[in-house]
This record gives sequence, structure tokens and C-alpha cells, in this order.
Amino acid sequence: MSRTVVFSAYGGPEVLHIVDLEPDEPGAGTIRVRVRAAGVQPFDALFRGGGAHAHVPATFPQRLGNEFAGVVDAVGEGVTGVAVGDEVLGWAMLASYAEHVVVPPDQVAPKPASMPWPEAGVLSASGQTADTALEKLRVGAGDTVLVHAAAGGVGTFAVQIARALGATVVGTASERNHSHLRDLGVIPVAYGEGLAERVRAAAPDGVHAALDAAGTVEALEVSAALVADRTRVGTIAYQPAADRIGVQRLGAERSTARLGGLTALYEKGDLKVRIQEAIPVEEAARAHTLIESGHTTGKLVLVF
Repeated sequence: MSRTVVFSAYGGPEVLHIVDLEPDEPGAGTIRVRVRAAGVQPFDALFRGGGAHAHVPATFPQRLGNEFAGVVDAVGEGVTGVAVGDEVLGWAMLASYAEHVVVPPDQVAPKPASMPWPEAGVLSASGQTADTALEKLRVGAGDTVLVHAAAGGVGTFAVQIARALGATVVGTASERNHSHLRDLGVIPVAYGEGLAERVRAAAPDGVHAALDAAGTVEALEVSAALVADRTRVGTIAYQPAADRIGVQRLGAERSTARLGGLTALYEKGDLKVRIQEAIPVEEAARAHTLIESGHTTGKLVLVF
């Protein structure tokens, strides 16, 4: 049997429960992965609560989760390059909170031997979102980039990738996370009144691009005020004010190549994965309560 987290009605974290299902068999051109860890994202909670219903309606009983890591335990006809026993990380949209997932082989990449399972389970979604956003904002060597919510799941990846690209990074975060950001080579600034002035003081030569992972109007307005080229300001959060202010809405463009680039950065030591807590899958509701608090540092992960 395969333990799978589902919900049968929109609601709070308490609607999540585990069911035991027969694991699906991989068809032609697909593989099955026995999941060891699955990342928890803010979108998961938004979707569970019905906040994404207009764009992505649930089909009850609905599964959850968009990133995982595990061991290939079955391979369908015609698959090459992936074998039973391979350790991989990847993505399975609205299906990853499960003990088994079936995906095409182009949705996984090899897991570095040095990467623990919890870290591997949280890299795919947030890491690729961060990498895509920086690509769309054309961040490169010599730039100064402002990242809002720099200590969060996507933000922590974004600041490190930007640094690896040769950019100077200013990151907004609560003061309890400033030492963490300094350890990553980031210039930290606090949220709140006077934010624009603090960023100007931290970046006296100006800000070339800004990424909002906080989803606040303040973050977007400050970014638009500081960056001359609006095409280099973007948000990954659901924030209707983005259209009014005239900044990009950014999403993830996922690929094995992009994920492989992130694992290569990890193996070089240029990308660290911070786990706030590894939570047993039976406690998925508690994981959602934590992610909805808005005060996580790094990533939450469900472990099997």
C-alpha cells in the first residue's frame, strides 16, 4: 500500500488526512518513485483552502504537493537512462505528498550522493521557481538585486543563485533572520516603514532588479520605486497589486536541465538548503499550520 495525503473538502489544515492506496504501476515512458521526502510550499496551503479554486479547481479526494525525492522502484516500457534503485529528485504536480509517485523520467534528476533526503525533497519547486525568476529578471554579474522575503523558501534559494551569478544581493527579512542572510553573503534589511530608505543606504549605487517573494503591496511599491526598469521587477506571489503597479508575475519553468544546474551548484558548495523542520507525513496538518504562519525560515518537508 501507499500512504497518500488527501483532502475531501476545502478548509483548514484539519481537512488533510492519510489514505492507503494501491500504488500505481508505471505505464510506457514513465517511472515510479518511492518517495522519501516531499516539500511543503505556501501554494499547497492556498490550494487546500480553496484560494486557487478559480484557476486550479480541486477534484476530491484531492492529492497535494509539487516536489519530492526518492528511489526509483519500477520502470515502464521504453524508459532509458533511469533504472530501478536510482536516487532522484523531481516534481509531480498535486501528487507529491504520497509514498509513491509516477512521473515521466524528464521530471527527475539524479540526487547528489552528499544531499540528505529532506534537502533533496525541497529543492525542485522552490529552487526552480527562484532560478526561473532570476532568469526572467535578467540578473547577472555586476547587478544589485533586491529580494523580498529573502529568508523564506524561494528567497533563500534566490539569494544564493543570484550570488553565484555574480550579483550583489540585498534581502528583506525579520531581524531574527539577518545573521542567516549574512552567512549567505546577503546584505539584510528589515521590513516596515522606511524600507526604501534602508535599501538605498544598503545599495548606494542603485538597485537593478527586484524579486518579491513576500506578496505584500509594500514590497512591490518599494521595488517599483527603486528599480528604473519595470521589466526587471517581478513577483512570485499572488498579489493583485502587481498588475496595477506594472510588474511581472513570475512562475516556474521546470526542466531536468534546470534542476540539474541547481544540484551542480549544491555540489560545488554554492547552494545550501536550509530545513526548518522535517515532519512525519502523518503530521501534514501541522506542516500546513506552520507554513500558513508566514514565519518559517527555509523549508518544511514531509518525510516518509
